[in-house]
Amino acid sequence: MATTNHERVGKALDLLRLGLAPFVDRELASAYGERAEAEAAQLLDERTGARRPIAELDAAALLKLMWEGWNSVFRKVLGPAERSLVQELRGHRNNWAHQQAFSGDETYRALDSAGRLLAAISAPQADEIETMKMELLRIRFDEQARSEKRKVAGATIETGTRGIDAEATSARSVRGSPLR
Repeated sequence: MATTNHERVGKALDLLRLGLAPFVDRELASAYGERAEAEAAQLLDERTGARRPIAELDAAALLKLMWEGWNSVFRKVLGPAERSLVQELRGHRNNWAHQQAFSGDETYRALDSAGRLLAAISAPQADEIETMKMELLRIRFDEQARSEKRKVAGATIETGTRGIDAEATSARSVRGSPLR
C-alpha cells in the first residue's frame, strides 16, 4: 500500500524527535547543569510531558522546549532562521496530530523544514529526511509525467476525431453542392 502524506509527515516527526532529543538534552545540561530536568519541567506543562526525561519527550514537547527556552538556551547556538523553523514545525506537528490532510507541497515543506533544523544541529537523521524528500519529488514527477501522457493521448484522440469530422463535413458539402 502506498505511503500517504500524513504518514510521511509522521515519519519525519519521529526522525525529528530522534535528532532533537540528544541536542535539546545536551544544550539544557550545558545551560543549567543539574537543574536541566527541573528547568525543562518548568517550560513544559503536564500535557507535554513535564515529568518525563528529556530524552523520552516527543517532537511536540521538544519543539516547545526549544521555543520556550530560546532566549536562555538555544539562541546561543542557533540563529533566527532555525527559530522560525521551530515555530513552523510546531504548526506542522499540530496539523499532523489533528489528522489534517497534507498536500504534496505541504508535505514537502514539512520534510524540508525538519531536514533543515536537523542539519543545523548536525543530526544524522537529516540524511534520511533528505531521502524522503527525494522520494516525494520522484512520486510528484511520475504523477506529472502520467498526467502529461494522458493529456497528449487525449489531444491526439481529439485531433483524430476532429479530422474525421472535418472529412465528413467536407464530403457532405461536396455532395450537397450542385455541379456546374
